[in-house]
Amino acid sequence: MPMDIKIGDVVELKKQHACGCKEFEITRVGMDIKIKCTKCLRSIMLDRETVEKRIKKIIKK
Repeated sequence: MPMDIKIGDVVELKKQHACGCKEFEITRVGMDIKIKCTKCLRSIMLDRETVEKRIKKIIKK
């Protein structure tokens, strides 16, 4: 069953981004999920399964 994540949620991932930040904001939800780094504002689009595996916790809904 898919995780309950919505646009605007801030999540912490298991691995950090190249800039050193682990917090990302969800900007698009569907079969693919687009996340944006909260420090350097770079966007990454990954498939839902990969993102759900990498999420450590949901910080802000």
